Parts: sequence; structure tokens; C-alpha cells
Amino acid sequence: MDHLKQTVDLLLRNAIVLTMDDKLSQYEPGALAIKGEHILAVGEEGEILAHYEAPVVIDCGNKVLMPGLINAHTHAPMTLLRGLADDLRLDVWLLGYMMPVEREFVSPDFVVLGTKLAIAEMIRCGVTCFADMYYFEEHIARTAAEVGVRAVCAQTVLKFPAPDAPYYEESLAIARDYIRRWVGHPLIVPSVAPHAPYTCTAEILRATAELAQEFDVPLHTHLAETASEVEELRAEHGMPVIPYVKKQNLFEAKVTAAHCVHIDEGEMHTLLHHNAGVAHNPSSNLKLASGFAPVQKMLALGLNVGIGTDGPASNNDLDMFEEMRLAALLAKGVTNDPTALPAHQALSMATRLGAKALHIDHLTGSLEVGKRADLILVDISPLHNVPHYRRDGREVYAQLVYAANKNDVTDVMVNGRWLMRNRQLIGLDEDELRIHAQEYARKINLFLIQREQSVLSKLIAIGGATEGESFEIQIKVHIQDPQPVIEAIANKDLEILYFRHYHEYDTYFFFSDPQQGYLRYREDEMLDEKGNITNVRYRLTLLGYPREARFDGNVLLSRSRYIAPATHSLRFYREYFKPIQEVSIVKDRLRWRVLYQGTALYINLDHLETPNLGYFLEVKSRTWSKRDAEYKAEMAANLIRLLGGSPENNVTKDYIEMIYPFQE
Repeated sequence: MDHLKQTVDLLLRNAIVLTMDDKLSQYEPGALAIKGEHILAVGEEGEILAHYEAPVVIDCGNKVLMPGLINAHTHAPMTLLRGLADDLRLDVWLLGYMMPVEREFVSPDFVVLGTKLAIAEMIRCGVTCFADMYYFEEHIARTAAEVGVRAVCAQTVLKFPAPDAPYYEESLAIARDYIRRWVGHPLIVPSVAPHAPYTCTAEILRATAELAQEFDVPLHTHLAETASEVEELRAEHGMPVIPYVKKQNLFEAKVTAAHCVHIDEGEMHTLLHHNAGVAHNPSSNLKLASGFAPVQKMLALGLNVGIGTDGPASNNDLDMFEEMRLAALLAKGVTNDPTALPAHQALSMATRLGAKALHIDHLTGSLEVGKRADLILVDISPLHNVPHYRRDGREVYAQLVYAANKNDVTDVMVNGRWLMRNRQLIGLDEDELRIHAQEYARKINLFLIQREQSVLSKLIAIGGATEGESFEIQIKVHIQDPQPVIEAIANKDLEILYFRHYHEYDTYFFFSDPQQGYLRYREDEMLDEKGNITNVRYRLTLLGYPREARFDGNVLLSRSRYIAPATHSLRFYREYFKPIQEVSIVKDRLRWRVLYQGTALYINLDHLETPNLGYFLEVKSRTWSKRDAEYKAEMAANLIRLLGGSPENNVTKDYIEMIYPFQE
């Protein structure tokens, strides 16, 4: 009765089929029928062969036939930064090494090469889909599509200048254009990635959520990765991370939240209520000492938790077999419960639950009729997998999670197309990738050797450094008498938000290389109405020189600015940074924060005592946004006029630049 059989493109038979569906259905021996990109049938071998025929029938040799693994969170091009900086705190690793190197080297060519290297590694590890977050994301998407792997590719948006955009409005525009053109692609799901609450403004979080909603695409972000992140956000905004981003409407989008290490049960309920997915990254969290995500509680609550490797610069590999094993073992160790996160659940996290966490389970994650043919074959005959037990059907999951490894993956298919057959990659030249990757390593190595003694690296190495807003709006005029200004502030149409009186002692360090910028050690004495000291604050600020054209009467600057708490003595910093020269400034400062025509600005009335330069009226503000900077520049000039000054007589130099005759 063969004439009654339905013809398909490919039949896979004689396999241990693990569908990883909701019921964990398995068939031994089992078979699978594929037509085009889709799975047409899956089940017992006899049943499938009785109803289907194909021009190509593959005997799987009793290998495990299962869905491809899903890497729910990574930064694929960072394969080129693997081994660059290890055994460091997250802030030192990220701010001191990753971001500076990325700004210097990341380009379309960089991300294409790094992505190819990552995809080759992931295919060998049995990964058929990965969720990426990086720069020049469209180039990553194009590379993944050309190789033939499935990916959720999220364009990064953050408040800092990035390798692909000098300010975040441009990153948003890039993300919009990219998403618009890639929606509906058969392999690539375009996405947007506000990097994290501590690297994004509230405006960025809201804008990216709106963008994801507009095109109905996922939103990928990092949430509650470290305890310090949670503590600092609570100190600044009075709430933990999850409530804060909820307040910015982030969860109106289809969110995939990486890490979620430091969240409580109430925050888990928030994630569940908004159908947010979580990407658990056990190796990265261990290596960076970020903590232990409460994965078993999330799963018990019903959250969709996938598994990710994180970037290969913080892992340092893309081995999902290792991640599954670690996820299971960590859960047991943290809870002192050997039954926590059993093997079948770990494998589900790496397949079906990972797809749900990425909001693509309608496409992939399990071997079910109608889903795409994304699958792998795993050889469980090597000695480290022997013998095999089959008492209750769960042993095969334990075998895959606790005994098997990435080298047991023999074949990989995505969307009905083979990407690896009999351990041979199709369409990627591994030797060529090695050569080009090593050339990048040589260049980056030279860059870091020259940079190791930089002031910025040393500042970050001692901890607590954060990058300040890029755009500094500053207009300053010399005045003879401060009293009319004080009266004008009190009487003009200004809403005074607060007033402070400081006595400031500034010590500036200068270095032989002017490109290093200059470092300011500031001691701020806060004074009460009677002139008594009520508080003292110490702070370090590394200032770069202006690097962009100025607008509207020389009132808009763009410069790098890093701030860190000064927890050591001035003598310590003098010996640590070894400046070639020091310059000191002492001033008395009256500071108002005001609302002027709806815009928040600072007014400083400064009396420079050392050296004795007299009085200056200064209006200042800072922002990450170029558009906002241009608007505030105009407001600052108008406010100077209102207070009796003339913007045309603007003193364009900072106080230290008036005193110290440096050369850029």
C-alpha cells in the first residue's frame, strides 16, 4: 500500500526521539518526517514509516534525536574578546577593559568575524538558535541568516557613546530601521536591547519598550545581575530593579531578562504577570561572582526560564551542555536539595522553555508537528555515556545532562537544512576563522599593553568609577558684584528646587600625555546658614578635553567624564597616579538647582579664592542626549541674560584651563 503514503522531503528513523514537548513525549525507536522547513510528523518509527516516504531516509543509528539547544543570552561577537580580561569584578571588567576595547575595535568587520566564530562553536555544541545583544546587530543578523542558524538579534541601546552610535537617539534610530526591515524573516527575529537599567536612562527604557511594542518584537535586557546594581538603584530611585523598570513600562513589551540573580518572590510574580522570560547564565554568574539566581523558585512559580552562556568574554565558551549541567548542579548546591532542578527540567530550559523565554516557542524549542525542523543528533555510544538504563524513561535526560558533552553532537539541522553532518560543518571555514581571529587578538593585545598604565584604567581598577553624561552645557561670565545676581535669582521667574553652600578644595593632577585628560580630587564642605560645616564629600573626576564643535555661543561641550568616590587620602592618590604636576583651586560656591521654563539647570555663583580671580556666574547642566544638550544650551544662554550676564562675554574655559596652560 506504498502508493497511499505521503511523500515528504526527509525521513529520520531509528532514533531515540525526545520531543521536549509539554508532556516530554519520547519514542524509541522513533522517526521524524520533514517537508520543507517544517516537521510534518513525529512518533513511533513503525507508525511514521507506514504513512510517509521520502527520497532521502537517514538511519540515525540509535542516536538521540532532539530539538536543537537554544542559547537564551549571549553577545556573539565577543568571541574575539575571549580571554582578554579575566578574574576581575564586573565593573572593572566591563568599564576598564570591555568597553574601551569595544570602542576602539568594534566595527561591522569585527562583529561579522566574531559572529561566524561564535556560530561555528555553537553549531558544534548543538545550538540551533541564539539570542544576541550587541552593536551593529544587523550585521550579526545578516551573518546568522547567511550561515542558516536561527537567532533573536537585539540592537543594543545605552546612554554611553557606543561603537555604532555616538549618542542613544542614533542607536534608537538604527534599531527602528533594522527592526522594520527584518520583521517576518524566516530565521531572524529582530529585537531591541536597552542594555541595563544602570546603563540606560528612564527615557531609553520607555522608548525601547514602545519600539518593541510597535513592531511586536521581543525586548532583551540585563536585569538585577549584581547585588551592587540593585543597591545602587534602590538608593537612587527608592525601589528595586524590577519595580523600577516596570514603572518605565518596560514590561509592556515582550521582555527577555538576562540574569535576574537578585530578585525576590514579589518581583518574580511581576515577571510572571507580564509573561517576561528569564535567561539564566550559570557560568557567567559564577565567574563574575554575581551570585546564584533563584531559578528553582522561578520555575516552581511558572516562569519561563531559559539557559544562556552570556558572552564568550565572560564565560569563556558557548557550550550549552556545560550550562545545562551547571544549572542543575547549582540549584542542588544552593538549596541543599539533590532533587532540585532535575535533568529533564534542565534540558527543557535549554529547549522548550528557552524558546518560551525568547517568545518564539511557536517556531522552535520542541519537535512537534508544524514547528520548524530545528534538531540535533547526539551520539550516546561513547564510553563516557555507557551503559544505558531505561527503567522509567527519565534516565536518558540524565545521561544527556550529566554524562554527555558537546563533542557527542554529530549532526545539526536548522529550518530543514543541515548545518553540520557527521561532525563536519557546512559553509564555515574553521581554519580561516582561526587566522583572522588571531590577527584581531594581536592588535587588541598591543592596544592594551599601551593602555595598561592609563589614568582611566587605574581609576576604574580601584573601584566605583562610573561614566558621567557626555554633554556638558556650561556658560560662565565674570561679574564684579554677586549681590544683584542673588537678588535676581530670588525675584525672577524661577522655581528654586534646592540651594546649597559649599567650600570646595580642588586638586588637579596632570600627566605627561595630555590625551589622558586630567584628574580632579575634590573635597566638598557643605555649609549651613551660619557657615558651619555639616557634611564633607570626597570625589575623583577624570575629565577629557572637549571633543566636538560648540554651539550657541560656545556653551555646548562634549567630553568624557568619569566619576568615582575618593575613599583614600590625597597622598594615596598622588602616589598611585604619579602626576607630573598638581594645581590647586579653592572656591566658595553658592549653588541653586532651578526650573527655568520647565528646564532643570544649575546656577553656580563662585568666588575663586585661590588663585584670587574674583566672582563668576555659571549656568550648567549635563545630559546624555545631543538633542537635549542643544536645547539646554539655548536655555542656559537665556538664563544668563535674565540674571544680568551677557552670553557674548562667555568665558569658554573651565577654571583649571584658565590657570594651567596645558596643550591639547
